[in-house]
Amino acid sequence: MSAERLRFAIEKGSLSLPDDGVIALFGARAEDGLPIDIARCEVIQSFAPEVTAWERQGVSVRTTPDGTYASVIVTLPRARDLAEAMLAKAEAAANGGLVVVNGAKTDGIESIAKALKSKVTLLGQVSKAHGKCLWFEAGEALSDWTRPAMSENAEGDMTAPGIFSADGADPASVALAEVLPATLKGHVADLGAGWGWLSREILKREGVRTLHLVEAERAALDCARVNAADPRAEFHWADATLWKPAKALDAVVMNPPFHVGRKADPKLGQAFIQSAARALAPHGQLWMVANRHLPYETALENLFREHAEIAGNSKFKILHAARPVRKPR
Repeated sequence: MSAERLRFAIEKGSLSLPDDGVIALFGARAEDGLPIDIARCEVIQSFAPEVTAWERQGVSVRTTPDGTYASVIVTLPRARDLAEAMLAKAEAAANGGLVVVNGAKTDGIESIAKALKSKVTLLGQVSKAHGKCLWFEAGEALSDWTRPAMSENAEGDMTAPGIFSADGADPASVALAEVLPATLKGHVADLGAGWGWLSREILKREGVRTLHLVEAERAALDCARVNAADPRAEFHWADATLWKPAKALDAVVMNPPFHVGRKADPKLGQAFIQSAARALAPHGQLWMVANRHLPYETALENLFREHAEIAGNSKFKILHAARPVRKPR
C-alpha cells in the first residue's frame, strides 16, 4: 500500500522526483516494493530482516545516510519520536532537495502532516490507501526534531527513539527475571535482547560463561552494548528467528516480540521458539515469558521433550522447556 500511495503521488499528484542522482529511502520496507528504479536508490534501514531483504533485491543499504542525496523518501514509522528524528535526518540528507513523506493513518501521518504544515511549505500532498503522501523542499526547519542516537531514560539506562519499552524495563521481562534460576550457567543466548535489560539480569548469574545478545534493531543493540557491558557478552545484529550460534547452547532466555507492525502475529513468537530449539544442545533449556493469551504451548510440545508453565499472573506466563527434539513431532 505504501508503494501504491507513492505511485499515485507521482502519476496523479504532481510529485516529480529528480531525473539524476541517488534517492535515499528512509525506513523503506522491502515487501512494499517501489514504483521507481531501485538501481538509483539507497535504503537507510537499521532493522536486520529488512536489510537482508533489500540486499537480496540488489539494493544498496546503509544504517545511516552517507553524504547528501538528490531526494529523500521517508516511510513513516509508528513511534512519534522516531518519526521526528528520521525526518530531521532526512531533511539534512536532502540538502535542499525534495523530502517526500509517505505514511499510513495508523502510523500517525495525520499528526505529522499537521506538524509539518506549521514548519515547512508543502509543495503537494495526496491521500490514498488509508494514508497520505506529501512533499516539501528541504531546509533547516526540522532541526529541532533532531534527537541523540541514544539517551538516558528515567531508570538510568540508555535507550533510543522508537525502540521497544524505551521508558523502562518491560514488566514481562521483569517477571521472567524474577524466576530465572540463580544456577543458570554455561553458554546462553537472549533472543530479541532489545536494549539489554534482561541480558543484564542474566549476566548477574556467575555461572554464565557467554551470553549472546541477538537483536534485529541496530539502535537497540547499540544501547545494549552500553547497558549490558560485560566481557562475557557477545552482540549479534541479526534476525533472531534465523540466527545460529557457532556452538550449541546450554540455555536460551527470551521475551519474544509478537507484533508485526500493529498486528499481533503469534507465528513470530513461535519462530523464536523454533530458533531456540535449533540453537540448544540436547540437554539445553529454554526460559521465556509471553502474554497470557498467546498460543505457544503446542510449539513447545512439538519441539521439546519437557515443557511447563512455571509462574505467571493474569497478564503473563513464564514457560520453561528442556531437551529439544531434533525432529519436531
